[in-house]
Amino acid sequence: MALFRPRLRPSTIRLISSLTMSQKPQILSSDDLDTKDAKWVSLKKIHWQDHEGKKRVWEAAQRRTRGSSGIDAVAILALIRSKTNAFPVSTVIIEQYRPPIAKFIIELPAGLIDEGETPEQAAIRELEEETGYVSDTVVESTALLATDPGMTTANMKLVALSVSLADGMETPEQKLDAGESIVKRVVALKDLYKELKDYEKKDFVVDARLAHFAAGLEMAERLKNGGIPE
Repeated sequence: MALFRPRLRPSTIRLISSLTMSQKPQILSSDDLDTKDAKWVSLKKIHWQDHEGKKRVWEAAQRRTRGSSGIDAVAILALIRSKTNAFPVSTVIIEQYRPPIAKFIIELPAGLIDEGETPEQAAIRELEEETGYVSDTVVESTALLATDPGMTTANMKLVALSVSLADGMETPEQKLDAGESIVKRVVALKDLYKELKDYEKKDFVVDARLAHFAAGLEMAERLKNGGIPE
């Protein structure tokens, strides 16, 4: 079990997960999967007609876990604040090995929506499970978003949650499922873009949703401070 100090002052704080990895994950083999043997996804052949009336075929992947809400998953932007301004507004990102990419991916906390849950309820639950942080307010919940519309029917919402801490930075314990190995890291929002660039240098891959958010923040700051060079 990793030991955490009760308070850490640096704007960027590395937090070690409660699970210790004994060895580096690696891909052992890769085989074609028959749809009848798939538990989580299936392949679809979509017959459609284009704007000229021509009939076409499209191949797509589809999740088998979508419930009655019609929404597959949520990604979570946690806005962590100190009531005494002991640290700058921060967020939490996670490091997780993703077999399809065969690398560690830097992501926002995220998860599938359980049957009977709203996206907001799922976001609060997943944030606590993956990071230990408990939200007190839903700041914003986006409209339905396409994840990768050229390849999959998967969709999601981005939910921004407020996490208010009494004073200094706290490091709550994760509530991971058996077999999960997630490293969480708290980063000041003002440093997020730079931190993700540093990850790229270390052979990590940054999730597109997180990268786009960080790039938007960085661009907005540059525009505020004099614009972007033409």
